[in-house]
Amino acid sequence: MSQSLMITPTLARRLAVACQRLNAPQPAPTPDGIREVMQNLRCLQLDPIRAVERTQYLVLWSRLGPYDVNHLDSLLWEERYLFEYWAHAASIVLADDYPLHQLRMRNFPLENGSWNQRIREWLAANETFRRHILDRLRQEGALASNQIDDLTVVPWESSGWNHNRNVGQMLSYMWSQGDIMVASRRGLQKKWALAEHHLPNWYSQAQLLSEREIVYQAAQKSLRALGVATAKQIDNHFTRNRYPDLNNVLAELVAEQQIVPVSIQDDEVIWPGQWYIHAEDISLLKNLSDQWQPRTTLLSPFDNLICDRDRTELMWNFHFRIEIYVPKAKRQYGYYVLPILHGDQMIGRIDPRMDRKTGILHVNAIYLEADTVPNSATGQAVINAIQQLAEFLGAKTTQYNLDGVPVAWQKLLG
Repeated sequence: MSQSLMITPTLARRLAVACQRLNAPQPAPTPDGIREVMQNLRCLQLDPIRAVERTQYLVLWSRLGPYDVNHLDSLLWEERYLFEYWAHAASIVLADDYPLHQLRMRNFPLENGSWNQRIREWLAANETFRRHILDRLRQEGALASNQIDDLTVVPWESSGWNHNRNVGQMLSYMWSQGDIMVASRRGLQKKWALAEHHLPNWYSQAQLLSEREIVYQAAQKSLRALGVATAKQIDNHFTRNRYPDLNNVLAELVAEQQIVPVSIQDDEVIWPGQWYIHAEDISLLKNLSDQWQPRTTLLSPFDNLICDRDRTELMWNFHFRIEIYVPKAKRQYGYYVLPILHGDQMIGRIDPRMDRKTGILHVNAIYLEADTVPNSATGQAVINAIQQLAEFLGAKTTQYNLDGVPVAWQKLLG
């Protein structure tokens, strides 16, 4: 395949940041701003941990600044512009993308492998229970799992947390198959409804796309969210690992001039792999070169920009791993660490904790990368981002462990 375009690593990083809506100017912190961001991201990963804030809210804060989280909940539960399904992980996704998510719905659990075989056998053994749940949801509307009696014939056996949690397992598998949807949440408690009731227009009118057409569309959405990417990175993003025959689809998109092959060159060293940019994003390159508008913000550990760890390390030379499940004594940085995005660079990370009883945002440490120059301008930008986070969280005050703050920045804290 001939190379039609060559860009620098700086331009590649800026395009990735811009396509993730992390440069300036920020979208408005309104429902329309959330819609705008979601059209770029396509998904928000879900996670219940609130050491700072749940990741679905943090990811939007990184792009919008302080905003009312009720706007997201309204778009999800009332307007139903969004719904919960599996993207690269359990996520909030666009109702517009419902036809693309049907590939997983149709195929679950038909894929090969002993795990899927086990699920198929368990579902078959408990088909009467499955139909019972569908009947109750059809007659009574949305129900929580604790409102559904366990009528399994064969219990779910596991050495993990879900051993004998039969109702939850059945609901999860029915959700994966697209029969039911999460209709609301109160804390961690979900209410479930029939898909045909929760998204009636999409459920009844969505065009049933072929596998090829789904991959054709989803690959483009994945690439546009990433800005610039290899086939492996496209496959790892958005509808992760659900791109059958991706290489041939990408070749078709190149032939149609929908996407453009590029190479990324750094001081005569060409980055490995074949990279692509969507044709509609080519026009961004000149502005990102001549009129780059940087921002400084903090990222959720599950942020879309960095959810592919190998890509993050290649593009930003930034090694990032989540240490939530690492014993405290063995953690290198902290429990819920937020990377610092400064313009088009990852310059470090902070170790924060929000104490909701006292209203204090604790900043245990600020860690800088070895090549980050701790000048006052950068320090002030990072401190401002932390203060914006405190405002978003409703913190009464922010307390820094000065021993964990770079010496050059301690004077900025007064």
